[in-house]
Amino acid sequence: MHFHRQKDCTLPRIAKLNAQFPLGEHFKKGVAAPGEKSQKISENKIKILINKYLTKNTFLTQRNNMNMRPANLKRINGLLFFICVVIIAGMSSCASTKSIVYFQGDSARYSSQEISQKYVPTIQSNDLLSIVVGSLNTEANEVFNTPNTFTTASTNYSTTGGGARLQPLGYLVDSDGTIEIPLVGKLKVAGMRTTVAADTIRIRLQNYLKEPTVIVRNLNFKVSVLGEVVRPAVYVIPDEKISLPEVLSLAGDLTIYGKRTNVMVIREENGKREYARIDLTSRNIFESPYYYMHKNDVVYVEPIKTRINATDRNVQLVPIVTSIVAAVGTLGILILNFTK
Repeated sequence: MHFHRQKDCTLPRIAKLNAQFPLGEHFKKGVAAPGEKSQKISENKIKILINKYLTKNTFLTQRNNMNMRPANLKRINGLLFFICVVIIAGMSSCASTKSIVYFQGDSARYSSQEISQKYVPTIQSNDLLSIVVGSLNTEANEVFNTPNTFTTASTNYSTTGGGARLQPLGYLVDSDGTIEIPLVGKLKVAGMRTTVAADTIRIRLQNYLKEPTVIVRNLNFKVSVLGEVVRPAVYVIPDEKISLPEVLSLAGDLTIYGKRTNVMVIREENGKREYARIDLTSRNIFESPYYYMHKNDVVYVEPIKTRINATDRNVQLVPIVTSIVAAVGTLGILILNFTK
């Protein structure tokens, strides 16, 4: 009997078969081994032995493949996780950088701009004034400073929102624009700047005090900030001069959902209420008459469309996430089938 050499190494398999079933040279020659009947081993017998060996070898191969399957699954899981991260990152990177950058322009070029006329606040009716008088006579000073209890301690920006606070005492400007000061009497201060009012009071007090000094400060210069900011509140401005970017900085800046191209400023002036729209992404804001805040201004930052729909976002994400999971699962099954 002759064995033909095959491309898939049949002879080495027969050699292994010979080692497993010790027929030695008798197997190769097709004769019986010693002690057996002296007859030729039939071709069918050899085929049965070979098939038995191949069946066992196939079982071992399948078992090895099963042992390797956990490693393949780990690689597939890693690939699926990477795909999910890429998809989620792509969905979350929808916001354009251009829509959140302030004062945009050609940053590669130097440019200068003439500063617009600053807002000069004046005293109005119903203003609450802190008047601090100083002189060489400390006992006389107390007569003028008694109404100012709790007013000179605060020199920083403060808010009036959230919780109780002590109401600062001071001189309230009457509806006719006057205040009443001990020994000085009634004095009209409406329409004056605080520095001018301080000089006027100081001159009047020279008849009673030696080398008096007077400091006047408006205690209710307030700006309200609402909408999409980190800390919406009513802010009391001690120095009576502040710009729109500074007010937004006090409020912790706009949130990512704030519409920077359409910030509303509401102002009451001369018996009228004005509404202005400010684009924070443009340098033209510095030329706007609403760049500097007036007393009792209201700044409102409206939300972008994404924020408006934020309430329904979780509901909208459910079918999206389900579709992504189904697609990734299908892809994983296909990859698993191809790796078998």
